[in-house]
Amino acid sequence: MQKRTIHIIFTILLFSGKAISQISPGDLANVHKHLEGMTNCTLCHDLGNKVTNDKCLNCHKEIKTRISRNKGYHVSKDVKGKECATCHSDHNGRNFDMVRFNEKKFNHVLAGYELTGGHIKIDCRQCHKPDFIEDPTLKKRKETYLGLKQECLSCHKDRHQKTLGNDCAKCHSTEAFKPAGKFNHDKTSYSLLAKHKTVQCIECHKKEIRNGAEFQVFSGIEFKNCNNCHQDPHRNNLGQNCKECHNEQSFTALAPLTKFNHNKTQFQLKGKHNKVSCKECHKIEANPLSVFQDRKNVLTDNCIACHKDIHEGKFGSKCIDCHNETGFKKQINIGSFDHNLTKYPLIAKHLVVDCKKCHVTEKMTDPLPHDNCAACHKDYHENQFKKAGVNPDCGNCHTVDGFSASLFSIEEHAKTKFPLEGGHIATPCFACHKQESKWKFKDLGERCNDCHIDIHLGQIDKKWYPNQSCDQCHLTTSWTDNKFDHSKTAFKLEGSHSKQNCRECHKPEGEYKYGKFAGTSTNCISCHENIHQTQFEIMGITECTRCHNFESWTIKSFDHNKTRFKLDGKHINVKCILCHKEVIQNDKKFIQYKMLSFECKDCHK
Repeated sequence: MQKRTIHIIFTILLFSGKAISQISPGDLANVHKHLEGMTNCTLCHDLGNKVTNDKCLNCHKEIKTRISRNKGYHVSKDVKGKECATCHSDHNGRNFDMVRFNEKKFNHVLAGYELTGGHIKIDCRQCHKPDFIEDPTLKKRKETYLGLKQECLSCHKDRHQKTLGNDCAKCHSTEAFKPAGKFNHDKTSYSLLAKHKTVQCIECHKKEIRNGAEFQVFSGIEFKNCNNCHQDPHRNNLGQNCKECHNEQSFTALAPLTKFNHNKTQFQLKGKHNKVSCKECHKIEANPLSVFQDRKNVLTDNCIACHKDIHEGKFGSKCIDCHNETGFKKQINIGSFDHNLTKYPLIAKHLVVDCKKCHVTEKMTDPLPHDNCAACHKDYHENQFKKAGVNPDCGNCHTVDGFSASLFSIEEHAKTKFPLEGGHIATPCFACHKQESKWKFKDLGERCNDCHIDIHLGQIDKKWYPNQSCDQCHLTTSWTDNKFDHSKTAFKLEGSHSKQNCRECHKPEGEYKYGKFAGTSTNCISCHENIHQTQFEIMGITECTRCHNFESWTIKSFDHNKTRFKLDGKHINVKCILCHKEVIQNDKKFIQYKMLSFECKDCHK
């Protein structure tokens, strides 16, 4: 009933202009004057209810957003839970200020940003002004406390022009911009030590004009070496690493001199040189242009520039060929000594021999005999070549490249009692002259069986090779070649027989591993297959030469007229195979030549 009454009254008021002025409690403030009129009341008011926070925040979305993020003054303990109208009442006239608070007593911590140092002393409007607001909507408002960021550079100008990052608070405080009280040089890449601590910043960090403004350089300053800031009084004659000799305590103090890396110079220190005092080699002078530079052009291989040559130039001036820095006598690098400087140049195998194998005396420079090989080497051949009490020099047959290759030529071998011929020329020396582990050159024998085994011993009559002279049959060019005169035997070689290899007839048999010679039958069928069986045997012997010769198996001398069946008439032109056909007897096939009957019916039907 109550709600219905309110609706009726509200409807009447809509049509009564006079009633409007009587219902409204007063004019709206200037910021809300666009909401005047009865039709707009519900934009802020609920019917029958007071103004709610939801209605306010539906318009003031920027406040609503901050509250939802739990940020800003409106979520502080002084405001949270209150109605908006408590602080921001309206209908108090056009000029009523809806945002009112005591600026001097306002606790800025409640806004989420504590004011410290110089920020406490300045007027609110020096910070809260459109120039510092990025949001274009908020920037248009004449008065607002919204839209500011808390970063220093959102209000202050970057005096370092983006060369030191955006976190100003790492170095500066709100008390004063200068000096940068929080800055600690030890946290940079270059810590200040000793004398550097008392140097004014401007001495290293110079000022210049950059982008039309005064700029002091703090970043990008080279400090890898001292001469990035300091002038090099040595004019780069001693390298760039000043710290090897100097430190920050004093330029003239040379306490760190032991840190100097001499290996970066052209003269590296090794062995004994590492223990020598600098003053032993260098004249210490005050003049920076000459100090430590008196040995500047002396190289590590120029020993005589400092040391006396005790060999008086006999072995040249390169001492390092024999000596090194570990000690003049104890360690000698004799491996690199140029032996060509002596009267005996080293070549081939001598190059890899340990010096002490030859230089057995106390001093390496003591003279050694070297006229012949025997002065150093033992006679391996044990006087086999001695003539008239004198041994020839090894160099007549051998070189220092190695003993395996001999200079003794075939021509020289021809002058001995055993000239090399045929296959002997290609035979390596050790095949004849090396017996077990010893080389033998004397009393080797000159006959074949002195070196070769007589494989025919007891198998061939000695009359064919008296005194086991293999050369009666064999040649030195090849063992298979021979010069035996077969015509001296009972079987002269003719025709194809003269072209055959010996082993075709003299085949290995039983104890005769290398071919049977003695007792070899001269009968054809002892070597050849008797394809005629026993048809032509006479007293148990088939004499093949009655029809065949030694040139080929073709019948050369058979005369049919001398047989029991003389050919005449038409028989003369009949092919042999028409009469002499293949038969089988005793499981063997052969052509029948010897007929038992000569009746016509035997061949003709």
